[in-house]
Amino acid sequence: MHDFLFDHVHLDPNDEDALDAAIWAADNLEITTVGIDIGSSTSHLMFGRLHLRRLATGLSSRFVTVKRTVLWHSPILLTPYRSDTLIDAEALGRFIRDSYAAAGLTRGAVDSGAVILTGVALTRPNARAIADLFADEAGKFVCASAGHHLEAVMAAHGSGTVALSRRSHATLLNVDIGGGTCKFSLVRDGEILGNAAIGVGGRLIVEDDEHRLIRIEESARIVARDLGFTLNLGAVLPRTNRELLVRRMAGPLIDMIRGAPLDELGQRLLLTEKLPDWRRDADLVPTALTFSGGVAEFMFEREKRRFGDIGPDLANELQHALAHHHIEAPVWDSGQGIRATVIGAAQFTVQVSGNTILISDPECLPVRNLPVVACRFEAAVMGDRGAVENIVRSAVAGADLDPGSDSFALSFAWREEPLHADLHALASGICAALPEALRRPPGLALLIDGDVGMTIGRIITTEIDPSAKVIAIDSVQLSQFDYVDIGAVAKPANVVPLIIKSLVF
Repeated sequence: MHDFLFDHVHLDPNDEDALDAAIWAADNLEITTVGIDIGSSTSHLMFGRLHLRRLATGLSSRFVTVKRTVLWHSPILLTPYRSDTLIDAEALGRFIRDSYAAAGLTRGAVDSGAVILTGVALTRPNARAIADLFADEAGKFVCASAGHHLEAVMAAHGSGTVALSRRSHATLLNVDIGGGTCKFSLVRDGEILGNAAIGVGGRLIVEDDEHRLIRIEESARIVARDLGFTLNLGAVLPRTNRELLVRRMAGPLIDMIRGAPLDELGQRLLLTEKLPDWRRDADLVPTALTFSGGVAEFMFEREKRRFGDIGPDLANELQHALAHHHIEAPVWDSGQGIRATVIGAAQFTVQVSGNTILISDPECLPVRNLPVVACRFEAAVMGDRGAVENIVRSAVAGADLDPGSDSFALSFAWREEPLHADLHALASGICAALPEALRRPPGLALLIDGDVGMTIGRIITTEIDPSAKVIAIDSVQLSQFDYVDIGAVAKPANVVPLIIKSLVF
């Protein structure tokens, strides 16, 4: 009568300590995480411990992070290169292995993690080989490539700018200056209103001890040509030309910070669309500026060493512009500079009822590490097919994803009455924005905070496109920077297990 088919523990009702421990363990989880940031200029690791607690309301199975502790962080490594175009993946692997050893941790001791490729590193021919250093841990690691938009948003969160804006009810402009690019995020009351990127950074050129150029990025060549000279590997860059290069490069960067129109060079260096124009809308004028990224370490004099690049010189140009009021907004130091991109990753499981989901092709499951694209549909646009289509397209572009080739999950909340006309317009707009996802595995993945998953799935597969591949799951709360694993449908309960991995800032 006692030969159960599941693991269980006998507790003595008189042993209060054991009871307390069991109750605590049911609603609390502690995991060890690692965040690995591989950029075009620098790379580093950070190990942490996250304390997750189950939400106490509504019998929720969702866990939230209530405490995070930094266990160890690596020194900043100048990203190693085998040539001007190839990152040295072998040297990078040694650095990562040495970091684990220095932290006193083994690969098996780490529960979850995130590997983020950013900046110009994404354009390197072996960027995929770098991410594959962690192929053995694909089940618990998120390997993400952050394009300009996503990196700007990550920097805004990681620098503390978003939290600072929310607490102070201020409009802030975060300026994240890395080695190859500078990212901007305009944040109001904790909400990112827009972001942009420009090809200006602290390591667009690198010199050796003999002042010979050993690395030249395309943006630096563009600026040099604008000034009337060329940059050549192995050549010595005259001091006068070096000063001209830095000053000319800083011009478009300062114009972006001021919200001023860009000149012809600035337009050529611009990597995305422009920021919202606060010169036409007083509500968008930044109350203050925050700076992050490697160049910010020099601006705030937390770093004084030189690394053969123009990072300190670019910082000096910005300090000069601020001191002489060429940039009028005050500066708030959020305290996070080069380590602003990623801190760690949390992972937890949610069971979702199969009664309100629709999986058109169960054979497409399981799938792993789908990035989540979070959309906000205001009540006024729920029944507007065209508006929904535009919102979805904008959200996907903002996540630096290609709807024609990348797989991802679309997340949104539904709080309105389940009127068929509105649901049909919503489904039609989503399908119009993502037609490719309806054809290729795993299909159009919809994760909905509401009770309309099956209804939307059926509208798509019976009224819009009977041949469409659709995964529609509801009662799921997701946000920006989440990744999901969707498991196979479990019979006979007909539930789908989800692993939600959240980058933690």
